[in-house]
Amino acid sequence: SAEEEKMDVEEVSPGKTKETKGDEDAKKKKNKKKQGGEASASAELASEYPKMDLCQRIHRLNMMACGKLKSDAAFSEKVRKEIAEELKNPALYDSLKTTLGWADINSKELEAKNTATLEELEKKVEEAKENSGDMEVLDARFEVARFAAKSCSKDVAIEMYEKVMNLPKLSSGKTLDALMESARVASFHEDTSKNVEFLEKSAKLADEGGDWDRRNRLKVYNALAKLLARDIKTAASLLNDCIATFSCNELCSYKDFLVYAIIADTLYLPRPELKKKIIDGPEILSIAVEIPEVINLVNALYDCDYKAYLNAMVEIEPVLISDRFLQPHSGFLMRELHVMGYKQFLDSYKSVTLDSMAASFGVSIEYLDLQLSRFIAAGRLTAKIDKFGGVVETNRPDLKNAQYRDMIQKGDLLLNRIQKLTRVVDL
Repeated sequence: SAEEEKMDVEEVSPGKTKETKGDEDAKKKKNKKKQGGEASASAELASEYPKMDLCQRIHRLNMMACGKLKSDAAFSEKVRKEIAEELKNPALYDSLKTTLGWADINSKELEAKNTATLEELEKKVEEAKENSGDMEVLDARFEVARFAAKSCSKDVAIEMYEKVMNLPKLSSGKTLDALMESARVASFHEDTSKNVEFLEKSAKLADEGGDWDRRNRLKVYNALAKLLARDIKTAASLLNDCIATFSCNELCSYKDFLVYAIIADTLYLPRPELKKKIIDGPEILSIAVEIPEVINLVNALYDCDYKAYLNAMVEIEPVLISDRFLQPHSGFLMRELHVMGYKQFLDSYKSVTLDSMAASFGVSIEYLDLQLSRFIAAGRLTAKIDKFGGVVETNRPDLKNAQYRDMIQKGDLLLNRIQKLTRVVDL
């Protein structure tokens, strides 16, 4: 009605256009979407704990402890206080204190307090069973599990989530929520087998009737699990599906998600697709200033600026090492990026001098010779080096000839089997 519209209009200064509250809310939502990674309805209801950004910070501290990253005492103290004072998680603290050189805390006192809190929360569950309905029981049971995920050990947290999933009349959506939160607990504590187990159960349940939003978030969970398992091609496909619809902020930030997508796509996407989805992708461009290392890498490769490409590889190595999903495969990724650069360069030539190629990459002839000989011997590059003449000769396989040879071999094999069968029949 006209009166209701008047109530929605805010007072504005002269000369400004009047806007309703609804228009203003729509504009805020639009601006938020432009930033990317807006949480969906089901993602907002997901547990805050365990904090996956804390897991990343713990990983960086471990890399500092083994000398792969520069140490930072203030950063270490901040993480220590968060675990000891905010999470009050003695099991997590004790697992890290020796490696990171942290002082002892009164773990037994914290454990006693956490046990008392769990008992109080369990009483709430019993009260809900006696006095309330199924939804109240479910909420109380989730509260126990989420407290355990925050302040208790991995085993206790998973046990509490199993109690959630054992509730009668539990909807598929809530079961999926419990499974994905269990997967996060396993991932936080680096229990890969448990993480995969929960994700397989989640995938089966989602196929039977999960809603679109939860299935979309589950793709991100599976993509990161594939990344950890070094199945980067599958991970790239899953990551691509979620670039425009990412809402899984409880698992990783949108910036980190795009870094994973760009690195995986650089290795496996054809050049036209790389240009369309990554270099000119609106979601990537919206956050490009925050991830200059990976953007420089993919742009240099696409522009065939091989000197800049190798420089970008030097800059991206600390990014790989400081990320818990990428660090276990940093050596593999760096090797694959080297192969990709050399292969793309050699595909343009039938033969090229070592001197010219070394100048293009900005490296010495000796270094290039060592790198190429390793990759050629491993069968990663189809070329040969004429050391005496200082030339690299490419030997690109002819696809039609390869298919013809394969057909002849299979034909010979079939004829041999037919002849053997004929002899048996004659007998």
